[in-house]
Amino acid sequence: MKIDNIKTLGQLKEAGYKSKSIKDELRDNLRLKITNNEDTFTGIHGYENTVIPELERAILSRHNINLLGLRGQAKTRLARQMINLLDEWIPIVEGSEINDDPFNPISRYATNVITDKKDDTPISWLHRSDRFAEKLATPDVTVADIIGDVDPIKAANLKLSYADDRVIHFGMIPRANRSIFVINELPDLQARIQVALFNILQEGDIQIRGFKLRLPLDIQFVFTANPEDYTNRGSIVTPLKDRIGSQILTHYPETIEIAKTITQQEARLDTRQSDLVYVPGLAKDLLEQISFQARESEFIDHKSGISARMSITAYENLLSTAEYRALRLGDANTLLRLSDFIGVIPSITGKVELVYEGEQEGAASVAQMLITDAIKTLFVHYFPKVEKLEKEDYESPYQGLINWFFEESGVELLEDISDAKYKEKLDSIPPLNDLIKEYQPDISNHDSYFMKEFLLWGLVEYKKLSKHKLSEGFHFKDLYGSYISGL
Repeated sequence: MKIDNIKTLGQLKEAGYKSKSIKDELRDNLRLKITNNEDTFTGIHGYENTVIPELERAILSRHNINLLGLRGQAKTRLARQMINLLDEWIPIVEGSEINDDPFNPISRYATNVITDKKDDTPISWLHRSDRFAEKLATPDVTVADIIGDVDPIKAANLKLSYADDRVIHFGMIPRANRSIFVINELPDLQARIQVALFNILQEGDIQIRGFKLRLPLDIQFVFTANPEDYTNRGSIVTPLKDRIGSQILTHYPETIEIAKTITQQEARLDTRQSDLVYVPGLAKDLLEQISFQARESEFIDHKSGISARMSITAYENLLSTAEYRALRLGDANTLLRLSDFIGVIPSITGKVELVYEGEQEGAASVAQMLITDAIKTLFVHYFPKVEKLEKEDYESPYQGLINWFFEESGVELLEDISDAKYKEKLDSIPPLNDLIKEYQPDISNHDSYFMKEFLLWGLVEYKKLSKHKLSEGFHFKDLYGSYISGL
């Protein structure tokens, strides 16, 4: 249908346009996408067999939807992508505040215009990108904000009494007629405001300052909420829950591979930064493992969740740490180092909610623990397990490396040394090179240096070597020598 040629109600009738409700609109377009094997929601990973099918079934059922899950689980993104299931253009009565359907007008303004002008009623077209409204539920939200109120200025300008319904100023929900309306963090909405939504969801009428208006609003509601046991700020009142057709539970990425895909997609990087810093695959795995460790940590409140934004901002900080070093040294490019992970601590401390024990440890200490726990967890995927108790005839594969540190003074890996010096330091440890060749023979030369440092950090965590933080880096030594020097 060529909308440029349709400017009046009469022309709309001649074109054979058939109006439909927004829920039917979403349903029909979703049916078409499913039939054609097209992706409905793009750029959302890990939900292909869980959340997305449930959401699609809810749309086919014409339900209002509540997306329930912890922070950083793409709830708002799912809701925003629903606009892709709307028709590209819909006709509205020109000048209508609430997007009146020319065939089914509900406002007094549109009804009067159509009564007066009949087929000459002017029509305008609304694009689907303008059919999305979103409101963050905060304690200061009022009924006037979302439903409407009497406008004394309008009454004065039009010389109307307050008994005339033309003095009403419509709120966000009536203005979102024939649109998708999202209320984020629904439990934060005061109970009395939630009550105001009852009739809108079920009967379609609203009440403003004593005016009972029969407005059968045509809205697809999508709510997002954290689990009720997470917050003391409020909950979803039971009658409102009863009026929401489908409640869909979201979740965090179930594998490191999915988490990596999300981080790489969402991280905001400067091209110069990406070109400057080489990031080994193990470093990306380690970064994601930090979030997995946080979700199991005894120091962190699991009910608050660990947002995917933590990994995204940590990745940005990680590259910036390596970039900062390269810029100071004047290097054209640099390898990411495991010691650069100290730079991600500010990205962790602001995104975790600690329990009492965590507060006692301190946010920075907990962040460091998460990094070291992630190293320890991944270590066994690349190297033999370090046995706590070794039999007399058992020879540890790491004994040669441990002996080397016992005989030498250790190795200092400083933050401000060039890549050439960094490689030279690691290459100067023959047993370290032998272990990499034996257990990671296929690793690339670029990745091998990160793997070498990873091996040292792992042995520190398994109490085979010691590591001391210097003002400008780390000093790795043998465990016994460190104990003696400590005395």
